[in-house]
Amino acid sequence: MRRARIPAGWPFAEASQIVPAGGVNWHVQRFGAGPALLLIHGAGASTHSFRELAARLKDKFEIVMIDLPGLGFSSSLRAPDVAAVARALGALLREIGAAPAVIAGHSAGVAVALRLVLDGHAAPRAIVGFAPALKPYGGRADGIASKTARLALLNPLAARLLSAQASQTRVARLIERTGSRLSPEGLALYQQLLRQPGHIAGTLRLMAHWKLRPLQAELHNIALPVTFAAGEADSATPARAIEATARLIPDCRLISLPGLGHLAHEEDPARAADIILEAARAAGVTVQDTQTDTHPGLRLAGGASCPA
Repeated sequence: MRRARIPAGWPFAEASQIVPAGGVNWHVQRFGAGPALLLIHGAGASTHSFRELAARLKDKFEIVMIDLPGLGFSSSLRAPDVAAVARALGALLREIGAAPAVIAGHSAGVAVALRLVLDGHAAPRAIVGFAPALKPYGGRADGIASKTARLALLNPLAARLLSAQASQTRVARLIERTGSRLSPEGLALYQQLLRQPGHIAGTLRLMAHWKLRPLQAELHNIALPVTFAAGEADSATPARAIEATARLIPDCRLISLPGLGHLAHEEDPARAADIILEAARAAGVTVQDTQTDTHPGLRLAGGASCPA
């Protein structure tokens, strides 16, 4: 385990470590107090996606955030399909001695959370999924994104060219196409990520190997309470697809979020935090209500003091 070289001002940079496990050099952020809450971001994002959510929950949970392989500041896997990512993440959890009581994911991160449980790599009491991207498109559209990603990977300049085009205006338009509107700080963090060719290449590699049909076929075996939260304005993961997937899980609660898009947990982190707390308590997880200040040096981007 070693300190990570994270850009100045990156959210919770003081909590960042690089931990080798399962063939990946993981960027891990760990802080807070209470039962462990594992947060898994979606494709194209990083731990920054949970910065405000984690700030609201760090006094109730021990927060464990990771960058998926090849994204953010984690190294890549050769073939990062859902099962391989879950297996490597399970190795990381064992390496750092973390046993999540609750796992919350966003978009593709929800698939990883469910795979972790199905394959016995984690045994949480509850799972929460924001904008869960779990349903294959079917027909000719099935696999279109992965085929596009494979073609891009064949060109070694593709990632660099894509990152060079990550202007503030382009990033804002990209986010708006998902039905979400982020703060200037949120947009700036995505722009910073998308200017890194390695992050773009990692995202393309993840898309190229992402297969959801095997996971879909096993969702009926999920034997713990699951909560899905879907933004009504989400144009990236339609509500009908989330509803169809929710019906495959024996104990799944679906929450609709009016006025929010695909990045609902970033648009309204207070509501997202409440959803996680409700799910944890309903599953019998003891969540402390007292505040702690064990590591007063931790700061969010922008200089706001944030105890670890």
